[in-house]
Order: sequence, then structure tokens, then C-alpha cells
Amino acid sequence: MISVGSFHDKTVAVMGLGKSGLSAVRSLNSSGAEVWAWDDAETQRNVAKAEGLKVVDLYKCDWQTLGTLVLSPGIPHQYPDPHAIATKARDSGCEIICDVDLLARSVHEAFYVGITGTNGKSTTTALLGHVLASAGKKVEIGGNYGIPALELEPLGSDGIYVLELSSYQLGRIPSVKLDIAVLLNISPDHLQRHGGMGGYVASKMSILDHITPGGVAIIGMDDSHCRGISLDLMASSAVSSRNIIPISAKHRVAGGVYVEGSNLIDDIDNERLPVLNLANLLTLPGLHNWQNVAAAFALARILEVSKEKITQAFHSFPGLPHRQELVRTIGEVRYINDSKATNCEAAAKALACYEAIHWIAGGRLKENNLAILKNQLASVQHVYLIGESENYFSAEFAGSVEITSSKDLKTAVLQAHENAQNHAHSSVVLLSPACASFDQFENFEARGEGFRVAVEQLL
Repeated sequence: MISVGSFHDKTVAVMGLGKSGLSAVRSLNSSGAEVWAWDDAETQRNVAKAEGLKVVDLYKCDWQTLGTLVLSPGIPHQYPDPHAIATKARDSGCEIICDVDLLARSVHEAFYVGITGTNGKSTTTALLGHVLASAGKKVEIGGNYGIPALELEPLGSDGIYVLELSSYQLGRIPSVKLDIAVLLNISPDHLQRHGGMGGYVASKMSILDHITPGGVAIIGMDDSHCRGISLDLMASSAVSSRNIIPISAKHRVAGGVYVEGSNLIDDIDNERLPVLNLANLLTLPGLHNWQNVAAAFALARILEVSKEKITQAFHSFPGLPHRQELVRTIGEVRYINDSKATNCEAAAKALACYEAIHWIAGGRLKENNLAILKNQLASVQHVYLIGESENYFSAEFAGSVEITSSKDLKTAVLQAHENAQNHAHSSVVLLSPACASFDQFENFEARGEGFRVAVEQLL
């Protein structure tokens, strides 16, 4: 656990007692801070009390004694409506941060890598961590992925933190300085939380404001938002000291890392050197994963890992749960868990990876941009709809593909299984919902586990 020495003998509030919130309370307590912990849910307050943590009603406390509020990333402080506690903090002049900022205030000598993007940031974070660990580097990965920031191991000047940063976290990390910042891609997501697309783009772009002088920016070139940001940076004299490395899974990018056919090309030194055939990376299928590979390769090159060790680690990467995860093969049918595809852009990328797809989709629709999925329906045999967004899918896809209203996930798996097994060719049963899970499941992990259990029960 990280010690937050800068808060010794200070009073700090923590709002939101989920995994990262409780971690922050424990770390601050062990550092000698006076911590006032609160959560709107009584169950979470009881968890804190059972640990002996001090629970203080932040609706009734004296905010003049507080200088810092550690606010859970899931709680809004601006859009669509600021939480009442965030408003109290702002009105009293109290700074609002998250646990990642506490890490940056506490560990100064380590090398920091920050990774964001609408899609692929978890895979890129895990893949880079795997490459660095395989190469014998001291590395800790966390942030929005895996372990809360303050539960990572403290690292010295020879250590590397690889942090996945969500758009929610990026607005609460004023102290974070990144040696390398990665902006993978931007497509519509969480728009209500950011006041629209402009606010969301600005939030993602803000990762570049955290780059240290002489640091490196790695930017995807496969969507118009990121491409425009990269070109603006390259043309700006204000960022002339920054090294910008473009990456692409679709086009050649001079001075960067890109995919040509299915071959990864290293052009960082302007030599256009083939690295490996990405079609052989079975745990990283599809153009979207190839963009993740390009980013991880560029990062590892900057961190002085040899090309041989990088490619060896790519081949041994096991993949991530709930991200195009092969659950089982029954006969000639593969059952793929892509529950993490919580928006249409992510689901479209998954659909592009397979043929003869029996697609399970639906849940709570974030943004109604289902039209982008229609271009991928040529490979879809049948759609099985679950959750509250069924009417939106049915209206958009009517006449384009066979549709079944399955209502719930277990029923959808059974129906897709029967149809796929009767299909003349090798088929795929794909859970790639294009929606959030909160209408029927606690989170996308629970939805993915539900799919796994349903598939196992088929046997």
C-alpha cells in the first residue's frame, strides 16, 4: 500500500466507498491523516464501520476544516448534474481529486505511463504490463484497470507505473505528470457525463496536458478526433518539445507504428521494418486489437525493450476476460465473451472479426448510434436481443437481419446455441452487447460471468 505522507495530520474527505474509495481511506489513515469517509449507500458505510474506519456524514460536516475531497470517479462533479457533496466541496474551495492523484503526490521518482481512449485502454495497459514484466522490468499496472492506485507497490527510479485513465479520472488528477501519454481513439461514450461530445473529446485530450517536458505522446490516427488532435499538436510551436508518435491499424503513418495488411511495421526510426504477422496473435484478433498492439509496441520501444522480447511477450499474452474471450468450443462453434463491449463502436469492432455470427446484444443503451453497426451485419446470421434497449435494436435492424427477442441472457445463449449448432458452417456465438449492463447486471463482469455459466451449462 502507498503511504500518502503529504496528508499527515490533515483532514481529508473520501466520498464513495467502493474498491478505490476504501483503498484511499485505508492508505490515508495509515499515513496519519484524519479521514472522513462517506457513501450514500448504507451497505458501503457499514463495510467501512466494520473495518473500524471513521464514517462522517459529509452532508452535515464542517467543510471549512477540509481542503481535499477524494471523490469516486463514478460520482459526477459537473455533468449531467453535480453531486451534492461535490457542490459543497466546490463552494468551500475544496479541491476534488481521485486516488490516482494521491499516488502521484506520494511516489515521485518512478516513470509514469498513462493510457486512455474510448476502447482498448484496458487491453493496451495489460499488454504493456505483460511485455515489461516479461522483459524483467519493475512494473505496476492499475488505475482504472485492476488494482486501485494506492494498493500498487511503491516504486523507485527504476520502476514503471502503467495507469489506465478513464475520462472520469482525467478531470481529477491535477498532480499527475506523465512521461508517456497514450490517446488510442475517441468515439461517442459517456456523453451525458461530459455535457456532450465536445466535453468528452476535451476530457480525453486532457491527458496530453499531463506530459512532462520532453515526454512522449502516442496518438491513434484511425478516427477523426484523434487524427485532428495529433495534427494540431504537430503544427503547434507550443508543443515542439514533445515527441509525438502516431499509430494506426489501417494506414501508414510516417515516423510511427502501423499495420500493413496484417504485418506490424516499425517506422519510429523511419526504416519501415516489419515486426511480426499479427494474424498469428490469436488472443488479439481484429483491427482494434492491432491498434492496441501498435501502441504497446511503441511504448515498449521507448522503454528500451528489444523487439525480440516484445514479440515473444505478444505471443504469450493470455488476453483479458470479457474482451473477445474464447469461453469454449462446442463442435465447430466458438462461444466468445465480449461483455466489455459496452458501446456500439466496440461491438462493431468485434463483429468485424468473425463470420457466421450468432450475436447476443442489448442492455442499457448509452448513445443511440446503432447505425454504425449496420455495416457489420453481413457477417451476422441472427441477432438475439436482451435487456431494455430491445426496441431500439429492432427498429434499427428490421429487415436487415433475423431478430429474436430473447429478453434475458440465459435464454439468448440457449437459442443462439441451437441455431449455431444447426448451421452448415463453423459459427460463432458472440456476446458483444453494445450496451451497458446495468439494466440486468451489476456490471459488465457479472454479465460476462453469466454468459460463461450459461455456456458451461450447455454441456
